[in-house]
Amino acid sequence: MVIADMFFYLFSALLIGSALMVISARNPVHAVLFLILAFVNAAGLFLLLGAEFLAMVLVIVYVGAVAVLFLFVVMMLDVDFAELRAGYMKYFPLGALVGFIVLGELMALFGAWNVQGAIGTARPAAPIPDPATATNTEAIGRVLYTEYVFYFEMVGIILLTAMVGAIVLTFRQRKNVKRQNVADQVARTRATSIEVKKVETGKGI
Repeated sequence: MVIADMFFYLFSALLIGSALMVISARNPVHAVLFLILAFVNAAGLFLLLGAEFLAMVLVIVYVGAVAVLFLFVVMMLDVDFAELRAGYMKYFPLGALVGFIVLGELMALFGAWNVQGAIGTARPAAPIPDPATATNTEAIGRVLYTEYVFYFEMVGIILLTAMVGAIVLTFRQRKNVKRQNVADQVARTRATSIEVKKVETGKGI
């Protein structure tokens, strides 16, 4: 138990430090790298809780796909970050107001959760399966694809929109570059694709 507690505090400290560096790093590439470090430490916390499936999903999906996509987009887009930081103080009051509102909501949420746990009124939304009969992955799948299937589909639509947006932002038209026209290729026929030439004997190349 002592070793588990040590790893918990280690992962928690690294996670909080990485999260702070994500929002305070001046270089956007460094911010994405700190985001990857935060994801890895969060996966370690999931492993300590016995949720190995969530830990692997966090590493494979978020670190292996989402964070790498962020890194590629930041490196491919020619964004003037010095100009963006110039207007930091202009939007600081509004950002601070939104931050305090979110902080107040989180404090109220945790306070209500502690009160419910103390009086014993909190009940799980769905019955928790017996670990001897259902694995961790199966238990998550039962809840995800039954009660939360609508939210699952909405997340898929949001990720699809983000993918299309990334493609549109990085797509550039360049002159004097041959591009593939799928419609023309599909519409090709034998008459337009093949030209038969009759060469006399002994006069071929």
